[in-house]
Amino acid sequence: MSPDKLIYMANQIGKFFASQKAGSPVDGIADHLAKFWDPSMHAKIESHLEHGGEGLDALVKEAVQKLASKDHLKDHACPEPAN
Repeated sequence: MSPDKLIYMANQIGKFFASQKAGSPVDGIADHLAKFWDPSMHAKIESHLEHGGEGLDALVKEAVQKLASKDHLKDHACPEPAN
């Protein structure tokens, strides 16, 4: 999927969550991306943000940063000790 398509989709998600009265739009966007976007889409949008994030709305940039932090923590999490 092209970066332009991902940017468009992410901004559409952002517009939806920005219009909601309840909850944090940034949390809503990040949660939606985490639940419904596959890891390759995460990687592409995170890489786009690392390179400036041109075209991404401000709330979406914040949400992608939050998602990237979660992905980073998940990738570097310590395994559960065996009982």
